[in-house]
Amino acid sequence: MTDLPTDRSYTTEHEWVQIEEQTARVGVTEFAATALGDIVYVDLPTVGTAVTAGSACAELESTKSVSDVYAPVAGVIVSVNDQLSDSPETINADPYLAGWLFEIEMSAESSAEDLLNTEAYVAHLASSSD
Repeated sequence: MTDLPTDRSYTTEHEWVQIEEQTARVGVTEFAATALGDIVYVDLPTVGTAVTAGSACAELESTKSVSDVYAPVAGVIVSVNDQLSDSPETINADPYLAGWLFEIEMSAESSAEDLLNTEAYVAHLASSSD
């Protein structure tokens, strides 16, 4: 696995979160993309949908399985990466940049406190591979 970007947070469900002011851009980690295999279809949430932290809000379908993507923070979906409809394999090829999934305008009570920093996510990966 390549080096994890240190400018974002992570979840134990293998999503990454890049927060800028009150907007959280969300994608899946390289670990998740590799574990899923070739992603062939993406079902993204609808802009304007309210999400709660920990709730499933998108699906990734690969040649191996279908996996839920969970909202890492609470808020409202304000943007989705429409390019993934035609090119879902972008998630495998570039999970941290072009393969982002959606953006959430975080609600006032939403908190990023439960998210992992890079070191904690690496430790989570190491402990879950035992």
